[in-house]
Amino acid sequence: MAEADAPSVPTHVALIMDGNGRWAEGRGLPRTAGHEAGEKALYDVIGGALEAGVRYLSVYAFSTENWNRPPEEVQFLLNFNRMLLRQRRNDLKDMGVRIRRIGRKEGMPEDLLDEFAAAEEVTGANDALQLLVCFNYGGRAELEDAASAGAIPDHLYAPDAPDVDLLIRTSGERRLSNFMLWQSAYAELYFTETLWPDFDRRALAEALADYAARTRRFGGLSAGSL
Repeated sequence: MAEADAPSVPTHVALIMDGNGRWAEGRGLPRTAGHEAGEKALYDVIGGALEAGVRYLSVYAFSTENWNRPPEEVQFLLNFNRMLLRQRRNDLKDMGVRIRRIGRKEGMPEDLLDEFAAAEEVTGANDALQLLVCFNYGGRAELEDAASAGAIPDHLYAPDAPDVDLLIRTSGERRLSNFMLWQSAYAELYFTETLWPDFDRRALAEALADYAARTRRFGGLSAGSL
């Protein structure tokens, strides 16, 4: 992590964890095996984010459009995340991670919401890293909900979280897919061909090093520019 010195480390990293299905299909495995492998990748990346000094990590776990996937895959994802919250919350607590779910509650199973609530309570006092789990989340839905409540910045799902500094998408796709549209207005974008289950803390370090080498202008000019 030496390439990403403290002043150049992004405060808020957002992850579009893409490629689980293709990873599994390439190995002759069911798509669900890709999701299982993807969880191991996320856990390693969380460790890497802590080591690097990232303070907020937002992960696109389940979008508002993911309900359109085959029913058996949707059910697997709901059950899998329910199980992970139960199994990982104490480990994440010990690591100093605070879990927060952001997204719409409508349509979500009550028992899954209960698991999120329990994880948020168990980890609520931690402040080393805030893990924003975007579940039943859509960027347009968030803006619609915020606008209907008043001033948009004050009514985002996590209004206290800073804007995204670095947005990473795996698997070679190069689009935002309705993820954190407001927060990513000036984010640095990093796209990699690596499928999500093969992404790890070393891959995160490469993304952080790339970020550290960039000049962020926020619409202005850098020193020496004409």
